Amino acid sequence: MNTSLSASASGADLLLWVAVPYICLAVLAVGHVWRYRQDQFGWTTRTSQLLEHRWLRWGSPLFHLGTFMVIAGHVVGLAIPDARTEAVGITEHTYHTTAVWAGSVAGVAMVAGLGMLCARRLLTRQIRLGTDRSDKFLFPLLSATVLLGITATAAHNVFGAGYDYRSTVSVWFRGLFVLQPKPEAIAGAPLLFQLHALTAFLLFAAWPFTRLVHVWSAPIGYLARPYLVYRRRATPAAAPKAGGRTRPASGSRRAA
Repeated sequence: MNTSLSASASGADLLLWVAVPYICLAVLAVGHVWRYRQDQFGWTTRTSQLLEHRWLRWGSPLFHLGTFMVIAGHVVGLAIPDARTEAVGITEHTYHTTAVWAGSVAGVAMVAGLGMLCARRLLTRQIRLGTDRSDKFLFPLLSATVLLGITATAAHNVFGAGYDYRSTVSVWFRGLFVLQPKPEAIAGAPLLFQLHALTAFLLFAAWPFTRLVHVWSAPIGYLARPYLVYRRRATPAAAPKAGGRTRPASGSRRAA
């Protein structure tokens, strides 16, 4: 790790923007190993579809589609420097306009879906009674992270004068993963962006101990699984019985 951190970074900045992120990432990695070794049977979404499906039918697709779009936008905005996008012909204005409007659509879909999922959990008695402690911690934290991100975008880049987070927050984020932390890059960012970043890292730390682990167990193999073929069992000729009477054979179905 680069030990020559900026002299302008205070002790609080080092704690919030260096120590806390690395601690959360360590918990994310170690926690997944522990969860897999100790609780493989609990590695599931703990679906409640049998208890209620009308809200789930709309809420789950909206939430997951919005989440995929939001993650894709964060990968581009945080992991790819602006010089790389400009090198392929994407100007800062084009990127900013696309990110704001595509992110707004993704955010609305994600919030709508999450709202439906939270509402069904609160309003359906059977689901509410089956909510464990990890869910009671996860849903408020996830909601806070999403709402802070949308509020920051709306306040600064939709209704505000605009804020180029790629020159501050993105620089700090990439520095963490190349072991060259730059806390001064995010220390001057607007408060909403700072709170969004902190809650996101807290969400990373909580990830291994909640239902979010199902993200790593997507049933990709299901797409290539061969079909199950069912055939009717061949009906043999009527077999004679004692006394000269016959008995018809069964025509039940059976999996081949």
